[in-house]
Amino acid sequence: MSFFGLLLILSFLLLPFLWVIREVRAINFWLYLWQLKEYHAGRLIDHFRTFKGRSTLFNISNIVKILLLLLWLWLIPSFSFDGRLASQGYDTVVNSFTISITILYALETLKYIRDGIQKRVLKPITTFKINILRPPLLLLVIFSAFYFSILSLDRSTMGSFISSFLIFDLLTPIFVSAVVLVFQPFAVLGRNRILAQARAKRAGMRHLKVVGITGSYGKTTTKEILAHVLAAKFKVAKTQKHQNSEIGVSRAILDNLKPEHEVFVCEMGAYNKGGIRLLAGIAQPQIAVLTGANEQHLATFGSMENLLSAEGGKELVEALPADEVAIFNGANIHTRKLYKETTKKKILVGLGGAVFAEEVKAEQEKIVFRIAAQVSRPQERASLAQQDWVGGEALVTAPLLGAHNTENILLAAAVALELGMTLEEIAQVLKTLPQGVGAMTLKRGKGGLHIIDSSYSANPSGVLADLEYLKVWPGKKVIVMPSLIELGKASKEVHEKIGRKIAEVCDLAVITTQDHVADIQRGAGDKKKNILYIPDWKKIVDTIQSFCQAEDVVLLGGRVPPQIMQNLAL
Repeated sequence: MSFFGLLLILSFLLLPFLWVIREVRAINFWLYLWQLKEYHAGRLIDHFRTFKGRSTLFNISNIVKILLLLLWLWLIPSFSFDGRLASQGYDTVVNSFTISITILYALETLKYIRDGIQKRVLKPITTFKINILRPPLLLLVIFSAFYFSILSLDRSTMGSFISSFLIFDLLTPIFVSAVVLVFQPFAVLGRNRILAQARAKRAGMRHLKVVGITGSYGKTTTKEILAHVLAAKFKVAKTQKHQNSEIGVSRAILDNLKPEHEVFVCEMGAYNKGGIRLLAGIAQPQIAVLTGANEQHLATFGSMENLLSAEGGKELVEALPADEVAIFNGANIHTRKLYKETTKKKILVGLGGAVFAEEVKAEQEKIVFRIAAQVSRPQERASLAQQDWVGGEALVTAPLLGAHNTENILLAAAVALELGMTLEEIAQVLKTLPQGVGAMTLKRGKGGLHIIDSSYSANPSGVLADLEYLKVWPGKKVIVMPSLIELGKASKEVHEKIGRKIAEVCDLAVITTQDHVADIQRGAGDKKKNILYIPDWKKIVDTIQSFCQAEDVVLLGGRVPPQIMQNLAL
């Protein structure tokens, strides 16, 4: 038997097996992507506006498959199947296609194995929903592989055997998305059931004080600071990590809230107008905290008006009972405007507000400032929203990185004052904030390098604040970050602003994703040569190690490859 003949036999045997491996990986990837985007079609669509998203669909492997399929469809008319054997050359073409596609899938399988060894395989976190979605997709793949293989038994359908694998392969994103959308009504029913249970449980806890926190940025940090401060005097429950969706908030109520809890600190996030109103209907907050709004998620909201309605805080303020209070971050233009417009009881924090900071000093591992407030006389304790006050102040030393955290502390302090704590009590508790409360954490790197992990600052205000913090460090300053996503029509302007800030602060910037690199460089002006696009983590590590010396600082912002931290940190 010739080498070609042996290769052909192996191809017919291996092709279905290799194809199944490829499809299992593809199904896991597309389920991962849907899960990452929280099954939100708008977020998924926006993902494909990025270079990384487009390359998911239009990569070299898919282009080769499309070309092979088009070539095959072009050749088909030259063959006849009118009861006679296929015309001359048919076998040669089919055999060549079979071997070519088998080799292509073999290469993809080897890459899959390599990614698995390097722990780079992207797959969804196992949840109840994933356990519902994955089995029918896998059964469809197994059945299809069996059916397509049967086609190879008849010479007249061998071509369909080849083309069917390719067509199914290329349409996998559509198949997965179709299954996700088909099951969506059932998911909505299950979701509504959980929401109703959470709403009922919360309504039954009449003694509970609920603080709702929303905004485009600072929600999680403010929540963590507030929960820590209030825990010194109350029994406190909170939403966990970045648990701020309707399911996340409902699960926190059902799983975390106990009868003995006195305060529930609830982080609230949304991607559509009406999202915060829905959350407020579940958690029923009596105090609203508005951290600030920016262009983050503008792509999913569709307009700034819709964004300001939800994460801007308007819906949360409107949901408050008439005699309850809303607390606004005066440092943000959007929340300050809403403060002026609302007729509800309200407190402004920051310059010109009822709670404010003076003599703010940001150091490498802490911030120090004097917190001042218009506080009521002890015997006449009322609400900060009322204006019968005498002055009060205390010195705050908090182990947080960056002066911008002053805003989060002021918001938390305003809530604590409303609930009866004193400035002195608040200042004492702030000294004991645990590591990791803020969005940034400081780590020691190899060779005396300082590394700042800011994985969750993937929004315009967060990036700009992180860059401002770098100013407290001597030596060379480096930022590694991806371009920001879901900014919609504001993307260009935002990235140019980031470029200007990088030029002001940094000696080197590495952008890990291709989108908007040109906008960042344009914003940097004459210093655009210091802004590099490097997608490969090994090259990034090598660049940093050759550029930096002991006592230099590297800021890792947003979702950069984890191998960078693993190779730079001690």
